[in-house]
Amino acid sequence: MTLMQWLISTIVIIVAAMLVPGVTTTLVGAILLAVVLAIINLFIRPFIFVLTLPVNVLTLGLFSLVINALLVMLAAEVVPGFAVSGFWTALIFSVVLALINAVFGTYHRKA
Repeated sequence: MTLMQWLISTIVIIVAAMLVPGVTTTLVGAILLAVVLAIINLFIRPFIFVLTLPVNVLTLGLFSLVINALLVMLAAEVVPGFAVSGFWTALIFSVVLALINAVFGTYHRKA
């Protein structure tokens, strides 16, 4: 993750936290959350995705939203200065985060 991507992710997290009620973060919390989410998405998410692939296929990919919400809740437990009030708040936060990331173009296409 380059410094520019890290900065954009931090800004996206701050904006998403302002848009979703029940999510609180500080500047340091947003910076740490960007790093922790990158690490979680790199190491933990692929294993969870493979383990839940049958459920994901049955739900036509909608279970991925649940996985994202659970990973946001995991990150909230690890990162000081970032908190989500519950599962539904984490689900909405992860959807808003994904939409804002899509607008900013921080998702990378794999070759």
